[in-house]
Amino acid sequence: MQGLRALAVALVVLHHVWTGRVSGGVDVFFVISGFLLTGQLARAAGRGPLELRRRWSRMVLRLLPAAATVLIGTVVAGAVLLPEGRWNQTVREVVATVFFVENWQLAADAVDYAARSNTTSVVQHFWSLSIQVQFFVVWPLLVALVALVAGNATHRLHTHLTLVLLGVFGCSLSFSVALTAADQPQAYFHSLTRVWEFALGGLLALWIDRVPWTRGERVAFGWIGVIGLLACGFVLDGASVFPGYAALWPVVCALLVLQAGVTRSRYGVDRFLTWPPARRLGDLSYPLYLWHWPVLMLFMVARDRDSVGLLGGLAVIALSVLLAVFTSRAVEDPAVRLPIGVGDTYRFGAATVTVVLIAASLWQLAATHRDRPSDGLGGPENPGAVALVDGAPEPGPLLPAPVSVYEDWVRVDEWDCSPLAGFRTDVCTQPVEAPPSRRVVVVGDSHLQQFTGALIPIAAQHGWQLTTMLQGACPFSTASEVDPENAECLAWNDAAAAEIAAMRPDAVVTLASRDVRSDRTEQTPPGFVERWQQLDELGIPVLAVRDNPRFDYSVPDCMRQEGRDAQACGADRDDIYAPEPPYARREGVPPNVTFLDLADFVCDESRCPAEIGNVLVYLDDNHLTAAYARTLAFVIEDRVVTTVG
Repeated sequence: MQGLRALAVALVVLHHVWTGRVSGGVDVFFVISGFLLTGQLARAAGRGPLELRRRWSRMVLRLLPAAATVLIGTVVAGAVLLPEGRWNQTVREVVATVFFVENWQLAADAVDYAARSNTTSVVQHFWSLSIQVQFFVVWPLLVALVALVAGNATHRLHTHLTLVLLGVFGCSLSFSVALTAADQPQAYFHSLTRVWEFALGGLLALWIDRVPWTRGERVAFGWIGVIGLLACGFVLDGASVFPGYAALWPVVCALLVLQAGVTRSRYGVDRFLTWPPARRLGDLSYPLYLWHWPVLMLFMVARDRDSVGLLGGLAVIALSVLLAVFTSRAVEDPAVRLPIGVGDTYRFGAATVTVVLIAASLWQLAATHRDRPSDGLGGPENPGAVALVDGAPEPGPLLPAPVSVYEDWVRVDEWDCSPLAGFRTDVCTQPVEAPPSRRVVVVGDSHLQQFTGALIPIAAQHGWQLTTMLQGACPFSTASEVDPENAECLAWNDAAAAEIAAMRPDAVVTLASRDVRSDRTEQTPPGFVERWQQLDELGIPVLAVRDNPRFDYSVPDCMRQEGRDAQACGADRDDIYAPEPPYARREGVPPNVTFLDLADFVCDESRCPAEIGNVLVYLDDNHLTAAYARTLAFVIEDRVVTTVG
C-alpha cells in the first residue's frame, strides 16, 4: 500500500514540476482511500456500532496539523513573494482550504467568468484533500446507516453495502460523464464527480478475498496496473479531460495493483513497491503532496518564470522532500501520538484552524491597507479617460491599486437577476426607485460587461434602467464568433435575441467589432450586422461600440515587471487600429445603428497605453478595468444620450 502511495505521489509531483500536467495520481489516492476506509468500516461495523466521533477525531489529528503547517508557511512566503494582485485570491483560497472546501471554491470560480483573471494559486492542490476529507466525514455515516439497516449481521452487511456502493458508483460516474461533457472545468473540482472512485475502491475492499486469483494472474495484474499508471500521465492531459470516462484509466490501474497485493513472487511488481525507499516515500506521501505545489509556484514567482527547468525542478523536489521530512517528524507524527481525548482533539482542531484564520486575516488586512478608495475617479488626480480631453495630470498613485486590480470587474450579478431561458447565464436588471425614462439592454460578451461600467453613471444621471445579457466569449451575433464549434453560444444568442424582442427596450448596446489585436486583425462579422437588422425590424435603436484592444500578456503584470512608463506595456495605435473601422466597409448596416468608436477613448493619437490619467486601462490582457470604464462616462455621455434619446 505504501508503495502504491509512493508511486501516486511521485507521479503527481514529477508531472506537476516538469510538465504541469495531471498524471492521474490524485485518482489513485481516492481509490486507496475508498479501499482502506471501506474495509476498516465494514470490519468495525461487523463487530458492533461504529464510534464515529472517535474515528473523526483521529482524522483531525492525522490530517489537520500538517495541512495547517503548510498553509501558515504558504501565507508567510506568499506575503513576501507573491505579487499584490494575487493576495486577495490566495487569502480566499486559504480560508476555503482550512475548512476543506477548496474544491468548491475552485468549482465556483470555474463557472464565474469574472474569475478568469485568477492565476493558478499556491494552494490549488488542496482541492483533492478537500474532497478526501469530505469523503472521510460522509462515508462512515453511509456505512453506519447501511449497518443499521442490515442489523449488523456480517453477511447482510456485505450484501447491502455492495448494493449501495454499486448504486453510488453508477450514479456518480453517470453524473461525472455528463458534467464533464457539459462543463469540464466545474466537473474537475466537483465532489460528486469523484465519489465513484472511492466507491470502486470500497467495492474492491469488500470483494478482494472473494475471488481466488492465481499468483501468476496477480503478478500480471500488478505489472499491467503500474505500467498503465506510468503511461497515463504521458498520454492523457488530465486537466482537460478528467474526470469522466478518462479517469477510469488510472482508477482501474490502481485497482489492479491493489488486487495484485503481495505476491511474494520474484517477478511481482510488489518487489519494487515494497522496496524500503518506496515505503519511506509512501510514509512521506501526505506532507510531500502538501508541500510540493506551493514550493513549485513560489519558486516560479521568485524566478519570474513559467517553468522551472531541470536544475530548478530538482531544487523544487529536494526542498519539498526536506520540508515533508520536517513536517512528518516535527508535526504529523507527534500530533497523531497526542495523549488527548475525543473532546480535546476537537478543541485542538478548532485552535489549529483559528491560527490559520488569524494568519490569513492579517494578510487580508495588509491587502486592505494597500488598497485605495476609488472616490477620486474622474477627478484631478485620477481623471482616467478625461485626461484624453483635458490633458494628462501629474503622475500620481494608480487606480485601481495593484492589490485589487485583478478583481476590478463590473459586478452586475448584484442586480435583480434571473436565468435566461434554458441557460444558467443570468439576465440582470438594475434596480431603480422610480419608473425609468428609458430601458436599455446591454448584450454580448465580457467586454460589454466592462463597458457597462461606463453606462451605469449615465443611466443614473438620466433615470434609465439597464438590463444586461452577458455570456463570456460569446458576442451578440447570428454565429458563434470566438469558437465556431460552440453550439451553446449560438443557442444563447438566439435566446438573448428572443428575450430582447419580448422586452422591446428603448435601445440596445452591443459590440461593433471584435478581435482587436496587433497587425490590425479587427473585424465586423456578418453575424453582427444580421442581429442589428433584426433589431431594426423591431424598431429598436442600437449603439454599437468599437471593441478595445487585446494583448498577448497581462498588462498589470507587465507594468509590475517593466514599470509604469515602459513602452512594452502598450501598443502603437496604428498597429492595433486601422484609420477606418471595419464596420464602415460592411454592407447592409441598417439605419438604426449608431457607432461609438472606443479607439478614441482607450488610445491617444499615437499610443494605446496601459494607463491613462493615472488609471489602469486593463485588468488583464483584454478587459477594461471597472475603474477606467467609470471614467469613460464623463467623455461619452453626450454620444450615448443622443442614441438612447
